[in-house]
Amino acid sequence: MKKQEIKASVKDELLVEKRRNQMIKGAVTLFKEKGFHRTTTREIARAAGFSIGTLYEYIRTKEDILYLVCDSIYDHVRERLQKDLDPKKGTLNGLRLGIANYFRVMDEMQAEVLVMYQETKSLTKDALPYVLKREIEMVEMFEELLIHCVENGEINLSEKQVNIIAHNIFVQGQMWGFRRWALKKLYTLEEYIELQTEFLLSGIK
Repeated sequence: MKKQEIKASVKDELLVEKRRNQMIKGAVTLFKEKGFHRTTTREIARAAGFSIGTLYEYIRTKEDILYLVCDSIYDHVRERLQKDLDPKKGTLNGLRLGIANYFRVMDEMQAEVLVMYQETKSLTKDALPYVLKREIEMVEMFEELLIHCVENGEINLSEKQVNIIAHNIFVQGQMWGFRRWALKKLYTLEEYIELQTEFLLSGIK
């Protein structure tokens, strides 16, 4: 499934990336406060630091901005995980590190992730399948790591067990953001990471 092309009238790719990043940052704050439908493109332009006319040089619709927000979240998460995660090593220590790094990224990007899940329903029918596919790609990164752990004899899991554990890791990372208002009264982020990792690994073992 191909990435949706968001057309811009500006030809300078570096400038397009810079301006769109400004839009994304401003839009996340507004979408979180007001929701997608109650936020206007004029407000997004103001939050990004430029005029409404300038905004429309880089996107065509408000839905374009929501798509860019969702896509940028997955790009950032994937980039961070790939930087710190070597799935081909296939060790339990590598798995621990991967889980911890993912949970920390979810902590850093909790506002963006909340907005994404609240507003994904507002994506166009062409954009939604692509965004959902990006989520599956995140799960597949943990599947790959688990598969190499199996191949290296670190753990013994069936294909279906690998799949469900990868999904569990993904959801538990997001849970810190969704339930942080309650969880942070009981645990620090590092305590949460340690407890969830132990539960996951005890189930695997």
